[in-house]
Amino acid sequence: MLKKNDIGPQAYRDAMSHFAGHVHVVTTDGPAGRRGTTVIAACSVSDTPPTILVCLNRENPRNEAFVANGRFALNTLASDQEPLSIGFSGVTGLSLEERFALGEWDVISTGAPTLKGALAVFDCELIDTKDLATHRVLFGKVTGLRMGDNLRPLIYHARAYHVLEGGAAVATETK
Repeated sequence: MLKKNDIGPQAYRDAMSHFAGHVHVVTTDGPAGRRGTTVIAACSVSDTPPTILVCLNRENPRNEAFVANGRFALNTLASDQEPLSIGFSGVTGLSLEERFALGEWDVISTGAPTLKGALAVFDCELIDTKDLATHRVLFGKVTGLRMGDNLRPLIYHARAYHVLEGGAAVATETK
């Protein structure tokens, strides 16, 4: 007979820290206001139609703006955009205006802020949401797309930033 272990939140977070993921800043703007936050939990759902998903913490009431606005942009960060990731993560205490001042922004199709110089930008109309435990999954139909010139992604693994250099991950120094 198999034995199941009780898995506590900290043990789960520790194990999940071994996942390597691209670093993104997800943004929105509209009637509910402007918002942006750093995320790792984002991926492709389908290419027909082009659809992505993003997971956001429901315990932060400011994240309601993504649903209320009905649009978002997933900005995949390049290797030189670590300061932007840190700023949007909330750990620095920067105001919304200070966070957005860390980058150059424009719009593509939905009106959500899109980051100039990002590795890739997926501008999306919100088509569905799913609440599960502490998070809300946003499903977005990609209506605008931009790919940047920098081919080196910013990666987060083992609670640190890394940059892929010639096929190998190299840790960056967090400032």
